[in-house]
Parts: sequence; C-alpha cells; structure tokens
Amino acid sequence: MAKVTLKKKIDASSHTLDEVKTYARKIWLAGLGAYARVGNEGGAYFKELVKTGQHVESKGKKVAVEQLDAANSQIDQVKSNLSSVKGRVEVQLDKVEKAFDTRVASALNRIGIASKHDVETLSAKLEELTALLERVARKH
Repeated sequence: MAKVTLKKKIDASSHTLDEVKTYARKIWLAGLGAYARVGNEGGAYFKELVKTGQHVESKGKKVAVEQLDAANSQIDQVKSNLSSVKGRVEVQLDKVEKAFDTRVASALNRIGIASKHDVETLSAKLEELTALLERVARKH
C-alpha cells in the first residue's frame, strides 16, 4: 500500500516537472522569435520600440508631475490650516496664562503675601530712605 502512494507522488511530481520544462521551452522559443523578428525587421522595429518608449515615458512624467503638484497643493493647504490653528492655540494659551496669573496674584494677596510690584515699590522706598539716612549721617 505504501508503494502505491509513493508511485502516485512520483508521477505527480514528474507531471509537474514536464509542465515546467514545456513552459520553459515556450519562453525560450518566444525569445528566439523576438530575436529573429528584430533581426528581420532590423532598425525599423528598434525605432518603433524607442518611439513607443518615449511616448510611455512622457505620459508617465506628465502623470508624475500632476500627482506631485496635487500633493504639494495639499501640503500647502495643511500648512495653512496648521498656521491658523497654531495662532488660535497661542491666543488661547495667552488668555489662560493671564487668567492664571491674575488668580494666583489674587489668591496670594488674600493670604497676605506681597506681589512682585509691592516688593519693588518697597525696595525703591527703602533705597530712598537709606540714601537720606546716609546724607544725614554725613552732616553730623
């Protein structure tokens, strides 16, 4: 029984190998046919191939340029949208920052902590008093 299964597998792989050989031969013959045709038709066939290639290349370039322009247009639009959003976000952040500063200053003032402005005013007055005391001390 095992011999029968093995024989079927060998036959199947042999059939596949024959198909591959047949297909490879057809490819070889197609290559020879193309070579012979080019040899018979010579330069005219070559020129026709070059002309066809140039046509395909110009179409490809045109499509590539159109797609590149469309992509650049979309990128410019996205940049514009981002700039607009960035500006609005910065304005909102400034508003939030100012509101935060105002509330913190108010809270510090309620608990009796002097603001920066208060400290600067007191420092200026202290400097004036120090200068006045130094002048009085020199006179005596």
